Amino acid sequence: MSESYTVKAEAREKVGKGAARHLRRTGMVPAVIYGDKQEPLPIAVPYKETFLRLHAGGFLTTIATIEVGGQSIRVLPKDYQLDVIKDTLQHVDFLRVSARTVVTVNIPVHFENEDEAPGIKAKDGTLNVVHHEIEVHCPAEQIPEAFTVDLTGLDIGDAVHVSALKLPKGVTLSSSEDFVIATIVPPMAEETDEAEAEAPTTEVINQTDNTVEDEPKSGN
Repeated sequence: MSESYTVKAEAREKVGKGAARHLRRTGMVPAVIYGDKQEPLPIAVPYKETFLRLHAGGFLTTIATIEVGGQSIRVLPKDYQLDVIKDTLQHVDFLRVSARTVVTVNIPVHFENEDEAPGIKAKDGTLNVVHHEIEVHCPAEQIPEAFTVDLTGLDIGDAVHVSALKLPKGVTLSSSEDFVIATIVPPMAEETDEAEAEAPTTEVINQTDNTVEDEPKSGN
């Protein structure tokens, strides 16, 4: 699990577009804390700190402690909105969590030992990643930082299925399907050559139509 962090926030008394724009002009981002059968709590968090954490990775899988109004609230970022043009952070949703909270999150997949995979090292194959993240259910306090897939011994044509993942205690897959996470595929050059070899060749011959219809022969 990624290391937790603390955010000093401010309670929001006013909501709405006008209040939100004012907050952004002062270096804050409107946000809300919800869940745990409690009323939503509108807050404002520091823009720069939150934006940097968002782009550092693991933002939606890392527990945070928000200090606001004399309270320390454990939360998990669940959603955020970016400006479609400027890519600036507009709003963040936080979910209250406790030891009993179970969440659904997407965990990144990391691959290691590519040099130990004959299909890649010796045969110039390529790792084709089908799923970069895997959705799981798990306790909020036990979110895995990442899943690691060992590529040692894999050859061209081999595939890694989700059932090969080592799931920590309490972590379950969202899907019951044993889908493919990644495959080792042949080099692109070989695929291109094979495609060209199999493609039918059509020869086009330019002809000038000099055909003259036979005139009916006159009988004698």
